[in-house]
Formats: sequence, C-alpha cells, structure tokens
Amino acid sequence: MRIFRFLTAAAPALVALALAGCSVPAPQDAIAAGLSREAALSAALPMPDAEHYATRYLAWDDAARKRPVLAKLYLPAVQAGPVPLIVFSHGIGGSREGYTYLGKHWAANGYASLHLQHAGSDRSVWFGNPLEMVSRLQNAARESEAMDRALDLRFALDQVLAGEFAERFDPRRIVAAGHSYGANTTLLVSGARVERAGHAMDFRDPRIQAAVIISAPPFYGESNLTAILAPVQIPTLHITATADDIRIPGYFSAASDRMDVFAATGSRSKTLAVFHDGSHSIFTDRLGTGGQEHNPRVKAATRDLAMAFLRTVFDGQSGELEQWSARHQAIVQRFECAAPTCAARRNSQ
Repeated sequence: MRIFRFLTAAAPALVALALAGCSVPAPQDAIAAGLSREAALSAALPMPDAEHYATRYLAWDDAARKRPVLAKLYLPAVQAGPVPLIVFSHGIGGSREGYTYLGKHWAANGYASLHLQHAGSDRSVWFGNPLEMVSRLQNAARESEAMDRALDLRFALDQVLAGEFAERFDPRRIVAAGHSYGANTTLLVSGARVERAGHAMDFRDPRIQAAVIISAPPFYGESNLTAILAPVQIPTLHITATADDIRIPGYFSAASDRMDVFAATGSRSKTLAVFHDGSHSIFTDRLGTGGQEHNPRVKAATRDLAMAFLRTVFDGQSGELEQWSARHQAIVQRFECAAPTCAARRNSQ
C-alpha cells in the first residue's frame, strides 16, 4: 500500500518516451544538461556571487538500512557564529544538484542549506531500459520509499550535527524543506502521521523547528487529510501556484490539493502563498515552465519568501511577510498568514 503516489511535471514526457520505446539520455549527458540548466538559470535570475557562499559534497552510508545518503551542503562564506540549517528534500527523479537557486541564495543570506539525494527516488529512475521506466517510477513512489526518505533526512541530520561542520550550525534553528515528493517528506518529519494496522506511523524529528512546503501533493489513498496533518504543529510555509496541477497517466492532483494540505496542517503559525499561473515544475531549476514570462520572478520571490518566513519565526522580525506580500503582489494570486506568524491577513482572489 502507498502513502501517496505522484510524479513531477517532467514525468509525462519521459513516460511517453518510455512507452514509445525511445531512449533517454545517458547519465553523463543528463549531468551535462543539468549543468547547462544551472548556467541558463544563473543568466536569467540574479544569483549571489560565488564569494558569498561555499559548497561541499557529502556522502554517507546508512549501514542499518544498507542505503547510501548523498548531500550537497551550501554554507555562508563568512559566519560570526552558528547559523540556521535548512535540510532540503527533492522531488521524484531529482538529486542533490537541484534547486540551486534556493541553496545559493539561502547560504549567501546566512542560512546553511543541506540538499539531500534520496537513493530510491532520485534521478536514477530516468536511466536504464525505457520500457521499464514506469516500473521504476512506481517503485520510487512506494510506501517504503516514502518512509526511507524521512529516515534519510533524520540520518543526514545526525551526520552533519556530529561531523566536521557541526559547530557551524545552530541546533535550535533547524528547518525541513522540500518540493513535491520532498514536500511530503518534509511533512512527515514535521509531524504528519498515518495509521497502518491500527498503529500510528510517526516520523517526526523533534529537531525540526519550522517547515517550508512547496507544491505538496495530498497523501495518496488517505481519506482524512486533517487526521494526518493536524499533528504538524511547528510553523509552516506553504508555496504553490494556480496551475500547480500534477498530471500523469493514471493520476491527477489538482492545484486545489495544495490548498487542502495547507488547510489541514495543524500549525497555529502558517503562511500560504499562491503564485499566478505557475506550473508544478516552476519551483525547480527549470526555466520556461509555468506558461508565463515570470518564471525567474517567481523563483526570486520564492527564495525571498522563505527567508522572510524564517526571519519571522526565528528572529521575531514582524512585518517581513506582509512586506514581502506587498512587494510581490503583481505575481501573487493569494497570500494568507495565520497568527501569530503574521500581524495581519490578506486573501485576494
């Protein structure tokens, strides 16, 4: 049985290729394409200068689960003391190399960002026999993989808080963040619970003090979303777009599902931002998605919103979220803050 089943917006085209018997790029070609995408993104979206952040590649092995856990760590170039740490979980078919526009920006603004790679649902699903791609995608969406992803995050956090960079992190200010499948992972470690055979499955990590949830699908096959998400009590930021639909053969999740996740989450302090038009993949490093000219603007607004939210949560900088809403109202269809995160609410349709 699956907790949920979904794919990123890139999946339909790739599944179609598989069913047609066409080939997909070799791994090295895909890596080169990823690097080209990062260069194109940097050209379209202002990025911090490399002197303001540093990156480190990390590789661990969870012997208990016989599972590798890879990560890419973005660090502020200069630190006066321990900084908050964001642990980021990618969508299905992603890797630690994705979401660079977030990692670089957050690090340049004083937040370390650890981007995980989940071995059972990473970019390896795109490689191999095209006729077996659907099977690989189905395996990546299994309930056991959803559990392993949450355990990946916990394991990675154990490692970095005990490793060579441990003194650079503030253990009182740890954030979970993720997009799509990664948003579900984020919700699980933030307190979401499902029941199996009358027993609650609890993956909450008490070290997580806030969550950034981007394009979260509903938990697949579960009829009572509130029962699953009400236990999430930490401050949460939910980000989506009006065209954030997930469409694949045999599965459809409407953009309204993201609002349902927001409504069901139990946090007293929670914020929702809905951008005009943008698709499910607009929050990845890809350009040209979302059916609008403002793709880079949405990315810039997304990374700024996360910073405004976290400064509000950790530093008590009241008014930051309202100021963000005012600056970006031209591309935001709906913005809502629940007290005490915000002093005011705005909900425009």
